[in-house]
Amino acid sequence: MAGTRRHGGGRGRPTLEEVAARAGVGRGTVSRVINGSPRVSDRTRTAVEQAVAELGYVPNRVARALAANRADAVALVIPEPETRLFAEPYFSDIIRGVGAELADTDLQLLLTLIRTPKERQRLADYLSAHRVDGVLLVSVHADDPLPDLLERIEMPAVLSGRRSAHETVPYVDSDNTGGAQSAVEHLIGRGRGTVATITGPLDMYVAQCRLEGYHAAVRAAGREVDPELVASADFTEEGGRRAMRQLLSQRPDLDGVFAASDVMAAGARQVLRENGRGVPDDVALVGFEDSAVARHMDPPLTSVRQATEEMGRAMVRVLLEEIGGRSDRTAKRPQMVLPTQLVRRESS
Repeated sequence: MAGTRRHGGGRGRPTLEEVAARAGVGRGTVSRVINGSPRVSDRTRTAVEQAVAELGYVPNRVARALAANRADAVALVIPEPETRLFAEPYFSDIIRGVGAELADTDLQLLLTLIRTPKERQRLADYLSAHRVDGVLLVSVHADDPLPDLLERIEMPAVLSGRRSAHETVPYVDSDNTGGAQSAVEHLIGRGRGTVATITGPLDMYVAQCRLEGYHAAVRAAGREVDPELVASADFTEEGGRRAMRQLLSQRPDLDGVFAASDVMAAGARQVLRENGRGVPDDVALVGFEDSAVARHMDPPLTSVRQATEEMGRAMVRVLLEEIGGRSDRTAKRPQMVLPTQLVRRESS
């Protein structure tokens, strides 16, 4: 009967053409209604929606994606080894935020790690074929060629952080300089006279900014920046241990340390304990991120809180605007810097 809903039964699923015939409109009009186009009158929209309901028509997502030249997927690219991915809360918090923001969309999330030049080239070929609709790129180093490739192939992309102060790709970042400055000002304000820092890898703008914040606080207190109070590391726990040994060797009189990540602060804490230095009695210690590592350290770590999960969410929102064409690519690209906050605990 004409007014009954179709239910399989050997006749197959209803087609777009059948919906168009039922509604008395063309196939293109049905497609516009299904894809949410505003270029359809309310009366026509109602007729198409009624035909869809009567026939039990279910749009084919794959066909819709192909018709729109869409892959219905985004890639989250982390150019780091698995050891860092699983050891550092920063990455899991970013992934959690990205997943939560994508949950209400039809987009699939592809997580990709890059560990070797061969894997980097394979990913470049994959992205150049536009097999995803956009890319979220985390942990960007200054010499990373991927952001430039993404711009060249006009692939919508958003970075977590940035490569320099002149970044051209859309990004979401934290106030790394201000957060680091507040951490060091806190140590100086607590009466610490010889404050050292453990930096991240200085080919990353995030590490440069946190070092800049350290320098700013030291100079604001009327002190000279002493190169022997600066040790470079790599955001890992082992890197924090190595840097802390170096600092104790160079300046055994230090009484305060700002580590540019909680994970490095944990490594520094171990070395201080091995060398009979109490925290905070002998050496006050501050980290950055306010991750679970900070809360579970002994003593609990004073740390600069950055909204890492919110960074992941914000990256997705910016990327969806880029994919949807709502961001004017000739105008200034979307750039967000989220605030940080010092969380005081027993380590300082």
